[in-house]
Amino acid sequence: MLSIERIIYCINKNCDNPINFAGERVCASCQTPLVHRYLWATGSLVTEIPLGTKVSDRYEVIDRQVWLDTRPGLLPEVPQELPSDVIPYLRLYPERSHLPQVYGFVTSLPEGTDHILLLENVPIDEEGNIYPTIIDAWQKAKPVRQVYWLWQILQLWTPLLELGLAHNLLKADNLRVQGWCVRLLDLNATTPTEQPNLKDLSDSWQPLLELTTTSVTPKLQNIIQQMANSEVELETIASQLNALLLAAAGELPLTLTIAGATDAGPQLKQNEDTCYPNTAVDSHELLVPNLAIVCDGIGGHQGGEVASQLAVQSLKLQIRALFAEVATQPEIVPPNLLQEQLEASLRVANNLINSRNDEQKRQGRERMATTLVMAVQVPQRVLTTSEWQSDNAHELYLANVGDSRAYWITREYCQQLTVDDDIVTREVRSARSLYRQALQRQDANALTQALGNRDAESLRLAIKRFIIDEDGILLLCSDGLSDNNWVENSWQDYAVPVLTGQMTVEDAAHHWINLANEKNGHDNTSVVLTLCRVSKEYLVPITPTPPLVEIPEPEIAELERYPEESVLTESSQALLDLELPDEPSPAPIKQPNRRQPLLLVGGLLALIVGGTGIGLFAWWQLSPQSFQQMCQKLPPSLQQYCSPRGR
Repeated sequence: MLSIERIIYCINKNCDNPINFAGERVCASCQTPLVHRYLWATGSLVTEIPLGTKVSDRYEVIDRQVWLDTRPGLLPEVPQELPSDVIPYLRLYPERSHLPQVYGFVTSLPEGTDHILLLENVPIDEEGNIYPTIIDAWQKAKPVRQVYWLWQILQLWTPLLELGLAHNLLKADNLRVQGWCVRLLDLNATTPTEQPNLKDLSDSWQPLLELTTTSVTPKLQNIIQQMANSEVELETIASQLNALLLAAAGELPLTLTIAGATDAGPQLKQNEDTCYPNTAVDSHELLVPNLAIVCDGIGGHQGGEVASQLAVQSLKLQIRALFAEVATQPEIVPPNLLQEQLEASLRVANNLINSRNDEQKRQGRERMATTLVMAVQVPQRVLTTSEWQSDNAHELYLANVGDSRAYWITREYCQQLTVDDDIVTREVRSARSLYRQALQRQDANALTQALGNRDAESLRLAIKRFIIDEDGILLLCSDGLSDNNWVENSWQDYAVPVLTGQMTVEDAAHHWINLANEKNGHDNTSVVLTLCRVSKEYLVPITPTPPLVEIPEPEIAELERYPEESVLTESSQALLDLELPDEPSPAPIKQPNRRQPLLLVGGLLALIVGGTGIGLFAWWQLSPQSFQQMCQKLPPSLQQYCSPRGR
């Protein structure tokens, strides 16, 4: 699709020769990465504009409604008052993984003609090709992906329905797929005479099932038939679709290889970042497998690094307790309950830092806090569609507070999975500004929330859930790497070699750290990579990949002595001498008509009720005063466990 005549301008304002041929990765003159921004144009005149036309001396029409911004360093045109049809795009900014965003307008048109709206973050690849429709990709998709696509549509149903836009999910040509991800080309604001219902949605799914028959087709057909019933609840359909999704995902193998690193950078002496795992520290033993965390501390020396360490230590213990509890459940734990438990664990970590701030009488900017991005791959057992017991249903949960990010990277694309908590996001979500305009503010990157600087009630948390159904790399990083789009500019250099077996995960993490130090050296940088394999293709690593969890022989012997007890490591003991805040335990996991044990996600309660005599004895020895103070805060029914010698 690219022609040699097509040119694109470098975004570097100081470049001596900014003109380049489209398709090149970097500017030939100054080596700045070139931005190929393909846009989706909507409006009454769009389809009448001939291919090759240059609109407003910058937008080249390369396909029907597909325009290339040849001058991406310039701000797009925006009217003083935003038209009403763009407001839903802004309100739905948190769903940017699936929905396009408003880029700008073309308003210099013949009088009486509607403006042309330009959308970015659209399902168009790096060469200007539109991703296939869901109906075109359906036959080649594995059963798990077929169900996963429908699950994503169902998750978008309610937010779009509330804005009168759910009819956009019924149009086959509007639904595009980029690998695992369902993406919409645009949001037609034309309101239908009646709001669509679940029967309308089921009618739009029926043609998909008629294309091919797979192991999931009969159950999908049954779900679609139920959706046609006007009395059926959305929650019922979601529950059944989720059960089928996990049963199909369990059929696939899943291997995780994880590595992490953190560095102060060339300009700073103090590293306020903390990551888990940190390969240099956790190379021999992982306290919690399937967990990745990156925290970027705020508050300066003796503040930011303390906050980030407290958050990581607290969450490691809480997620460990969560995994232990999930393993005892006889049925699949619904995603909303897991999301609630993860949210509760974040609030416990927040209040732990907040309590330390109060104890030290820190005020204003002196209060320490931390950003956080956390990935939890929950290994739930599930009965597969072939009716055998799988030990992992491939669920991945992502949480972020602040501007530390998560990306999903395959050999074909790189997707940002998280949304920053900053001024830009606030301005867009409140429909006060478009994204590109908000970036021009002096305080654009200022955070609107972080972990620990205020009470947990002030936190606005969103836990996202994904299913791992393809080979890929999950990248978590602090803004030391993500600033200035260096992940988007470098993923082909470091992620693709890992996926093709030419580079280890650990080496890739260090390469990204070095890149960050070179390009964004003003900040600390942390990177945690998780290589996810669901197929045996390309499994040709240049060196043997170590197991995800490696336990030395003495610790194996210790586990055999205490088969049901936790073995405390230095990282977990570091938390024991801390006075945890007075945080009520979250609600237990409940399954219908079953008596379930209490799920405890707080660090103290996890050790007391779900923990060990070893853990209690260590805490009692390290800090007997704080141990007794916390025990006094427990309900009477739990105070009996506060005798460490007696357990």
